[in-house]
Amino acid sequence: MAAHLKKRVYEEFSRVVQIPHEETPAKKLRLSKPSKSAALHIDLCKATNSTDALQYLLQFARKPVETESVEGVVRILLEHYYKETDNSVRLKIASLLGLLSKTQGFSPDCIVDDAINTLSNEKSHQVLAQLLDTLLVIGTQLPESPAVRQRLIEVACKHLSDTYFGVRNKCLQLLGCLGTVDSPLTKDSEGLATSLGGVRDVQSIISDYFGDQDPRVRTGALKSMLQLHERGMKIHEIIYDQACRLLSDDYEQVRSAAVQMVWVLSQLYPESIVPIPSSNEEIRLVDDAFGKISHMVSDGSWMVRVQAAKTLGSMLQVSPHFLEQTLDKKLMSDLRRKRTAHERAKELFTSGEFSSGRKWADDAPKEKLDTNTVNLIASGACGAFVHGLEDEMFEVRIAAVEALCQLARSSASFAEKCLDFLVDMFNDEIEEVRLQSIHVLREISTHITLREDQLDTVLAVLEDSSRDIREALHELICFTNVSTKECIQLALLELLKNLNKYPTDRNSVWKCLKFLGSRHPTLVLPLVPELLSTHPYFDTPEPDMDDPAYIAVLVLVFNAAKSCPTMPALFSDHTFRHYAYLRDSLSHLVPPLRLPGNGLDLVDSRCGLGSVESAQLFLQQSLNRISTIQNLEAPGAQDLLDFTIRDLRRLGELQTELAGAADFCATYLRCQLLLMKALQEKLWNMAVPLCFKQNVTATAAAQQILEETYKLEFLYSGLDNRQVATIHHVRLQAKALQLILTARTRQGLEPLISSCDKFLQDIESFQRLFLTELPHLQDSFVDKLLELMPRLSSCKPVELVKILQTTLRQSGLLQLRLQPEQIHRATATIIEPTGESDNPLRFTSGLVVALDIDATLEHVQDPQNTVKVQVLYPDGQSHVIHPKPGDFRKPGPARHRLITQVYLSHTAWTEPSQIEVRLLLAYSSSSSPSKLGWSDSIDSLPPPEAAVEGTIPFSKPVKVFIMPKPTRR
Repeated sequence: MAAHLKKRVYEEFSRVVQIPHEETPAKKLRLSKPSKSAALHIDLCKATNSTDALQYLLQFARKPVETESVEGVVRILLEHYYKETDNSVRLKIASLLGLLSKTQGFSPDCIVDDAINTLSNEKSHQVLAQLLDTLLVIGTQLPESPAVRQRLIEVACKHLSDTYFGVRNKCLQLLGCLGTVDSPLTKDSEGLATSLGGVRDVQSIISDYFGDQDPRVRTGALKSMLQLHERGMKIHEIIYDQACRLLSDDYEQVRSAAVQMVWVLSQLYPESIVPIPSSNEEIRLVDDAFGKISHMVSDGSWMVRVQAAKTLGSMLQVSPHFLEQTLDKKLMSDLRRKRTAHERAKELFTSGEFSSGRKWADDAPKEKLDTNTVNLIASGACGAFVHGLEDEMFEVRIAAVEALCQLARSSASFAEKCLDFLVDMFNDEIEEVRLQSIHVLREISTHITLREDQLDTVLAVLEDSSRDIREALHELICFTNVSTKECIQLALLELLKNLNKYPTDRNSVWKCLKFLGSRHPTLVLPLVPELLSTHPYFDTPEPDMDDPAYIAVLVLVFNAAKSCPTMPALFSDHTFRHYAYLRDSLSHLVPPLRLPGNGLDLVDSRCGLGSVESAQLFLQQSLNRISTIQNLEAPGAQDLLDFTIRDLRRLGELQTELAGAADFCATYLRCQLLLMKALQEKLWNMAVPLCFKQNVTATAAAQQILEETYKLEFLYSGLDNRQVATIHHVRLQAKALQLILTARTRQGLEPLISSCDKFLQDIESFQRLFLTELPHLQDSFVDKLLELMPRLSSCKPVELVKILQTTLRQSGLLQLRLQPEQIHRATATIIEPTGESDNPLRFTSGLVVALDIDATLEHVQDPQNTVKVQVLYPDGQSHVIHPKPGDFRKPGPARHRLITQVYLSHTAWTEPSQIEVRLLLAYSSSSSPSKLGWSDSIDSLPPPEAAVEGTIPFSKPVKVFIMPKPTRR
């Protein structure tokens, strides 16, 4: 009652005195997503047993967590961890803590104390190991916090005495990943209490576990030491003896890690001297390590043998006599170093007597030799590669071949010695081994010259049914030196047999003979009369120019003649005519020659081309000339662009090194020319009904510009961010032109509003993508639009179109800045089918026929996903085929080969007709959405923006006759 009376008095007083009421601030509403921590807490509270809790945690793990919610979720999980009695649930919680710590944008320093506290009362070894793994994740996420790292190292040292191998392993991993790297190396060996944080201490603690009773812990200790090495810590040399002892461990994982450890130390201390047991001799550490790792090539585990063979290939500092010993199976006498004759004679002289031969073994060595104590350096390196190349597992043989390649590249003498072994591998039963040995011989071909018997073995592989093997061998012969003219004759004979047996190898064989001739002109010279069937007195019949074998011989001879000026005197009259024909039809195989024959002086006009530097200068001058276009009237500007485009296209044809850059610039200027023509004065000063034809022309120009910009972006490689921004700028201009034309020619407000909104989104997207490039785009179209952006966002569509029209017509040409030698155009050449045959492919209608496709691809990025084959039928039907990833080979850098089959089918035709086959390059303008949160799940990701997808033809079409026959009844 008293309260009610007070309220009435206050209201009356307020009415009389009129106390001014403060305005109540308006409540602001903030939309937020429901808290993940609250949802998780509710779920865990609902759980009646550990199985339910585990199920809720598994469901939670599939959903992403926002950065701001992570700390709350961690608190909920820790709260439930302390209450939970089931080990599996605690294990899952420990795992989730590690995953949450990896969330992008979240710093886990706020949960370090709680995570460490969970270790104190944990009784389960498995959960303890998982908690240590979580601490490892936290430590790697906080590299700039030495205090946290120090605490984690202390935790690791504390739990190293655990009886469970998983806990010891995680502790060693913590020491390897977080141990201090930059402290000086000391030789103190104090107790564990004082051994926290120093380099010496971390290494000594880890090395103590090289002798652990569990092989998994021994492996973990070696890997932790290797982790220290990867982080920049110099491993101490005293570890070498321990690592060598582990090479004879019973478990293959330990031996495998020990091989890595020995190799690391051999690279750190190659010149250190180590003693040989049971002798008074010493040896370099890298040689000792080489011998020990060589012995591992005979290990019982094939995985260790593979690793040992690969490791040997990277030990380039080993002494030459140890290296050569790997190719010789003969051991040293009694596993000991042989003394020289001088040393033996000196010993006999000092003893005062020679052997009389009357007593049995009176000249035997005085000391007894225990062969078990002899150091393996005497036998380890002996025949290591011989064993590797004869191994039963093809993976070991491949590793041995690759290691031979690496060592032979750095030593010409070793390359000569291992040549016979590599040639023998050409007869291996596994195709992959044969292929690898061919590639290896190709890489070391500069150091070697093949003898006739070796060449005979090499050429025998041309009988192989595998196309990859034959083409790899052709590539090898291109770069091989041979010793005699008989070798040239043998190679030519076998290649012609190959050409006869496999006609599809034609281009590869011709290319092979081109290099063979240019490398051995003096060896080809004495064979010319025989090869061309010429006679000093009698005329011989003119060979058939359609014969691929005759063309092959001519390619060999003409390439040899380039470096041999006396050779053309041996040519017949028809040989000169054939040269002129082949020089025009196969200019990439036949070099320019000066051939005086029949009063003709056949000099190739292409010999006088300027250098690449002058071509680059011309390209740059052309681009600089375009910068003056702003000062010209419209007709003059268009003429200048036309002339420059023509010059650039011709430059690309003449100078292949700059073809990509010249085509790129010409295409870009073509876009500018189309835009200039579309924005002509008369089009925009006339009423819409009076300029219908011009509107159609401008619409077509806008569409063409868009297509050309996609070609510029996806058909050329080597573009930097600034050039990509320039391309997107032209695309934005084309879209603005399309929007203006839409407003002029179509009725209705709804489509216009939608188009305007989409265009504004395109501007924002451009600003987001090329924020760093905007300073280089001053006074450009997009720069002016960004200044007007507040006005554009609020104005009506009609006003927006007027602003766009004015801005577009006032914007100038954006200058291109590029490095010409870095830009390359993606090209494709279809080798098969050639399209020259008049014989149709016949098949029964309704069934299929296989058409072999063989094409070379240049400068194509990710061809497995982007290259498609299109088949266009006469009735307008079009089929696009996706080749299998296995159909692509990579014979060289920036070069790919596509060998596939396309299946054709159609209904019956009355007569043969041509189909067109060509290659397409598929593209998509969408960028992959970045992953949110810490989960690998993408269920709740926002949908990506509408992507523009399409294909660009990048090969000339090839026409093939096919004839579907009606089915027989």
